[in-house]
Amino acid sequence: MQIVPVILAGGTGTRLWPLSRTSLPKQFLPLGSELTLYEETLLRVGQNEGFLPPVVITNSDFRFFAQRQAAHVGVTPSVLLEPGRRDSAPALIAAAHYVARQSGPETLVLALASDHAVTDPAGFRKAVQVAAKVAAQGRIVTFGITPDAPRTSYGYIKCGDAIGPDGAFAVERFVEKPDAATAEHYVGEGYLWNSGNFLFPAGLMLAEAERYEPAITAAALRAVEDSSRDLGFVLLDPASFLSAEAKSIDFAVLERTDKAAVVKGSFGWSDLGSWDAVHELGPSDAAGNVTTGSVELLETSGSYVRSEGPLVTVIGLDAVTVVATEDAVLVMPSARAQQVKDLVGQLKDAKRGEVDSHRKAHRPWGTYQTICNGERFHVKKIVVEPGAKLSLQKHHHRAEHWVVVRGTAEVTVGEKVFTVNENESTYIPLGSVHRLANPGRIPLELIEVQTGSYLGEDDIVRLQDIYARALPDGTAPAGGSRPVRGVRPAGRGP
Repeated sequence: MQIVPVILAGGTGTRLWPLSRTSLPKQFLPLGSELTLYEETLLRVGQNEGFLPPVVITNSDFRFFAQRQAAHVGVTPSVLLEPGRRDSAPALIAAAHYVARQSGPETLVLALASDHAVTDPAGFRKAVQVAAKVAAQGRIVTFGITPDAPRTSYGYIKCGDAIGPDGAFAVERFVEKPDAATAEHYVGEGYLWNSGNFLFPAGLMLAEAERYEPAITAAALRAVEDSSRDLGFVLLDPASFLSAEAKSIDFAVLERTDKAAVVKGSFGWSDLGSWDAVHELGPSDAAGNVTTGSVELLETSGSYVRSEGPLVTVIGLDAVTVVATEDAVLVMPSARAQQVKDLVGQLKDAKRGEVDSHRKAHRPWGTYQTICNGERFHVKKIVVEPGAKLSLQKHHHRAEHWVVVRGTAEVTVGEKVFTVNENESTYIPLGSVHRLANPGRIPLELIEVQTGSYLGEDDIVRLQDIYARALPDGTAPAGGSRPVRGVRPAGRGP
């Protein structure tokens, strides 16, 4: 049986704020190891484990994260780009249609969230093989997790009749996240947690989606049929995809079909939907503390403390969560982890930029990070990946000074192209057409000092861009020359 993993990587979860943010959500972050959750998901279903090459569906804003991190772990997926967020039903129906066109409607699709953790990959793959036998009989099979506690943060599944080997059952019903008393009852009655990952024949999912949500299905299929390719990505047709109603695949199909089945799994699964779940994932000390980064504790127990920069110290506290980044700190009793979402909503209402982005901004070519700024100056650290280049651009209100601290820079100013080596500097006059590139094999690091009357990131006019980001007239040059429809507005940084 051919199994194509389809990895849903377009979410923008905020329950792990301040680490996870709109511009860099948790699937592209390392939480339990040196690899990101997305990278771990790719490796869990690698070709050497018997799967066909994966299909990744993500938002256009995350396309280069998806591509670069897949390359980091040696995986080459097909990457489908959503032009906007419409929840999981349109995305998964489009991906199923894409797989059916490529490999046939009988091909099994393994739909996986990119931001979940699995501590027993071999056990997971064993459960997939069981589910594949059931799916091949015409079932949409979800993976149910045997509960270890009456959690209120998960949906539950009530098993019906046994239908196959090794713990496979028909689904009697899905139930939403319960209160504490109901969750305890569910655990006592043998309900399973709903992992939100499932396996199905591509054609069957399309037929059931057509049965229950014909309008969403028609829009998703048109988005694939009218898709285009650029820079190695499959661009789903915007008009078609955005015409679909936003709805989860659970509400659209799984909770309505009579073909749902469940396979029991015990493979160390967590959706990492809150900081207390991350606490449970990490190795703890004798006092039950889990720490990451520069942290020192004194007379503290049962706590999760993480630092992404500054030294964080805690004295005499029990069962607290402390998460510090370079621009924000979260402190709370661990039992109130579910309220982070409410806090983020409050921050959004206050229009706090920390909700959306970190001080380190990620771009297709690398990163930039503010060191300090003030009236009429802004100092950044810029890192350009090997072989990458920024757009050919100019600024109306600022000049720039570049000091190379590592690697070699290829600099274009007007008609002149020259090299700047380590410990050398150059100056970009206001209004000059310029470009920065890294022709070397190691990351290029430089310090940029901007000076001028206005230093906002929207003071940028792109003239050419190899990453198909938008130009001032609304077009984007693929490869720096061919105009195509823009996928990213101008004025969002270099």
